[in-house]
Amino acid sequence: MPEETICLALIMDDPDAPSGVFDHWLLYGLPPADGELSEHQPQTPELPNGARQGINGYGETGYGGPQPPSGMHRYFFHLYALDTNSDVIPGLSRIELDAVIHGHVLEEAQLMGRYEKPTRNR
Repeated sequence: MPEETICLALIMDDPDAPSGVFDHWLLYGLPPADGELSEHQPQTPELPNGARQGINGYGETGYGGPQPPSGMHRYFFHLYALDTNSDVIPGLSRIELDAVIHGHVLEEAQLMGRYEKPTRNR
């Protein structure tokens, strides 16, 4: 992570969704010193560490897990090191968050996982 990093932003999305890229989590203003996120983060606009959550593709605040209608889907975690923490309000959409971080990304890391909805045996 670059020394000039002020905060982090995390976006989790599914590019294989039938309607196009589906956002599962928008998290921004994350302090870089935290180093990790624990499981079961609250669905609140602001987390205890001051990070803020946006509105996911389900129309809800916080993380919304994978629920592909069928087939195997890829899930990307994009982590951005930012040179600003402009006290942006919670509840941003993906378009709004993209606009806020534009021009402020120092570095990006990406992780991809796959998930397929289990099929039932009859």
